Amino acid sequence: EIKVKNVLGCDELELAMDDMILDVTGSPRGFAGAVGIRARVIADYSLINMTSCVMGANREDYHLKNASPERDFSVSAYADLRVVRAGDPCPRCAAPVRMARGIEVGHVFKLGTKYSRAMRAVYLDAAGKEQTMVMGCYGIGIGRTVAAAIEQSHDDQGIVWPMTLAPYAVIITPVNSNEETLSRAAESLYRALSDRGVEVLLDDRDERAGVKFKDADLIGIPLRVTVGPKKLAEGRVELRIRRTGEVRTLPLGEAADGVSDLIRAELERIGG
Repeated sequence: EIKVKNVLGCDELELAMDDMILDVTGSPRGFAGAVGIRARVIADYSLINMTSCVMGANREDYHLKNASPERDFSVSAYADLRVVRAGDPCPRCAAPVRMARGIEVGHVFKLGTKYSRAMRAVYLDAAGKEQTMVMGCYGIGIGRTVAAAIEQSHDDQGIVWPMTLAPYAVIITPVNSNEETLSRAAESLYRALSDRGVEVLLDDRDERAGVKFKDADLIGIPLRVTVGPKKLAEGRVELRIRRTGEVRTLPLGEAADGVSDLIRAELERIGG
């Protein structure tokens, strides 16, 4: 449809109704053909030099065989009209086209001069002559961008957010939020990271540690700092990297700087 619009230079395009088809072709829908039709014929480039075509005969329940462009009917213009299919040659390198599904995360529209004419939006060209501006617009789908990122970055446990897209860079998980020592240490680390400009989430829910760990993996926050009684008794916390599953132990007093350095290194790794 877009290709036909571009060839015709129109903004609106709709399928012909049955009465119009009957009026132009003299037959019902499904039997239209180029031979003898009272209409302008525009053909795809693939019909150039093609012979022995099969097409409707403009007569109900009849088709023509061995019809050839230019011999049996005139073509007003040739254009790129057909829908590309897997295996078609690439127009640039002639290699077979491979089809794959994707997500449209952004698009650009050429609006032409429809709106600029109405707004009298003009400019002076190199010769000093007034010209109407050609307008365009673009759109970015935030929701689709998120969907594309998750499709590319996930595992059996859940999302694996890239550091540049993650809603939070770090989640701090005290094993038992009701234990004052653990809560105090977790909150202190939370404040230290926040002061360094790190987007951090504190999971202080009254839930079992296993539930918290599962949820952290599911939502895919890149770094998880676990504050547990055994490690804290040694003055340490545990850091887990979501992407690799690597576990490190950090001194509590150096944890904020260590996590900040790791975030900076990860952003540099992915060009953030």
